Amino acid sequence: MSLEKMIAQFEKRASTSEPIGGKLKFKVDGVGILIDGASNTNIVKASDEEADCTISLTAEVLRKLRDGELNPMMAVMSGEIKITGDMGLAMKVQSLMG
Repeated sequence: MSLEKMIAQFEKRASTSEPIGGKLKFKVDGVGILIDGASNTNIVKASDEEADCTISLTAEVLRKLRDGELNPMMAVMSGEIKITGDMGLAMKVQSLMG
Protein backbone atom coordinates (compact mmCIF):
# COMPACT_ATOMS: atom_id res chain seq x y z
CA MET A 1 0.00 0.00 0.00
CA SER A 2 1.41 3.37 -1.00
CA LEU A 3 1.93 6.25 1.41
CA GLU A 4 -0.56 8.35 -0.54
CA LYS A 5 -3.22 5.65 -0.28
CA MET A 6 -2.66 5.23 3.47
CA ILE A 7 -2.93 9.00 4.00
CA ALA A 8 -6.09 9.16 1.87
CA GLN A 9 -7.71 6.40 3.91
CA PHE A 10 -6.87 8.13 7.20
CA GLU A 11 -8.09 11.49 5.81
CA LYS A 12 -11.43 9.95 4.84
CA ARG A 13 -12.04 8.60 8.36
CA ALA A 14 -10.48 11.54 10.22
CA SER A 15 -12.66 14.08 8.41
CA THR A 16 -15.83 12.48 9.81
CA SER A 17 -14.48 11.71 13.30
CA GLU A 18 -14.38 13.93 16.35
CA PRO A 19 -10.95 15.55 16.94
CA ILE A 20 -8.77 13.03 18.78
CA GLY A 21 -7.44 15.63 21.23
CA GLY A 22 -3.74 15.44 20.43
CA LYS A 23 -1.12 14.42 17.89
CA LEU A 24 -0.98 10.76 16.94
CA LYS A 25 1.71 9.42 14.64
CA PHE A 26 1.62 6.12 12.80
CA LYS A 27 5.11 4.94 11.93
CA VAL A 28 4.36 2.57 9.03
CA ASP A 29 7.43 0.74 7.73
CA GLY A 30 9.50 3.65 9.05
CA VAL A 31 7.40 6.39 7.40
CA GLY A 32 5.49 8.85 9.58
CA ILE A 33 1.80 9.63 9.11
CA LEU A 34 0.68 12.32 11.56
CA ILE A 35 -2.91 12.86 12.62
CA ASP A 36 -3.12 16.24 14.34
CA GLY A 37 -6.39 16.40 16.24
CA ALA A 38 -5.26 18.95 18.81
CA SER A 39 -7.63 21.65 17.48
CA ASN A 40 -11.21 21.48 16.18
CA THR A 41 -10.48 19.12 13.25
CA ASN A 42 -8.23 16.15 12.50
CA ILE A 43 -5.49 16.98 9.98
CA VAL A 44 -3.61 14.11 8.32
CA LYS A 45 -0.22 14.51 6.67
CA ALA A 46 3.03 12.71 6.00
CA SER A 47 5.31 13.88 8.78
CA ASP A 48 7.90 12.64 11.22
CA GLU A 49 7.38 15.47 13.71
CA GLU A 50 6.93 14.82 17.42
CA ALA A 51 3.58 13.41 18.54
CA ASP A 52 1.84 12.72 21.84
CA CYS A 53 1.56 9.05 20.86
CA THR A 54 3.41 6.98 18.25
CA ILE A 55 2.16 3.66 16.92
CA SER A 56 4.77 1.66 14.99
CA LEU A 57 3.70 -1.15 12.67
CA THR A 58 4.09 -2.54 9.17
CA ALA A 59 1.84 -1.73 6.22
CA GLU A 60 0.63 -5.34 6.26
CA VAL A 61 -0.41 -5.12 9.93
CA LEU A 62 -2.16 -1.81 9.21
CA ARG A 63 -4.08 -3.44 6.36
CA LYS A 64 -5.13 -6.35 8.58
CA LEU A 65 -6.31 -3.95 11.29
CA ARG A 66 -8.28 -1.89 8.78
CA ASP A 67 -9.90 -5.00 7.30
CA GLY A 68 -10.77 -6.47 10.70
CA GLU A 69 -8.47 -9.47 10.21
CA LEU A 70 -6.35 -8.69 13.28
CA ASN A 71 -7.34 -7.93 16.86
CA PRO A 72 -5.52 -4.73 17.94
CA MET A 73 -4.92 -5.94 21.50
CA MET A 74 -3.46 -9.24 20.31
CA ALA A 75 -1.25 -7.36 17.83
CA VAL A 76 0.12 -5.20 20.66
CA MET A 77 0.65 -8.20 22.93
CA SER A 78 2.45 -10.15 20.19
CA GLY A 79 4.72 -7.20 19.35
CA GLU A 80 3.29 -6.55 15.88
CA ILE A 81 2.32 -3.08 17.10
CA LYS A 82 4.48 -0.93 19.37
CA ILE A 83 2.96 2.07 21.16
CA THR A 84 4.88 4.86 22.88
CA GLY A 85 3.44 7.92 24.61
CA ASP A 86 -0.16 8.71 25.53
CA MET A 87 -2.07 5.42 25.75
CA GLY A 88 -5.39 7.28 26.07
CA LEU A 89 -4.79 8.77 22.64
CA ALA A 90 -3.90 5.34 21.26
CA MET A 91 -7.30 4.08 22.41
CA LYS A 92 -8.97 6.59 20.04
CA VAL A 93 -7.44 4.91 16.98
CA GLN A 94 -10.47 2.68 16.48
CA SER A 95 -12.47 5.70 15.30
CA LEU A 96 -9.88 6.21 12.55
CA MET A 97 -9.83 2.61 11.32
CA GLY A 98 -12.71 0.72 9.74
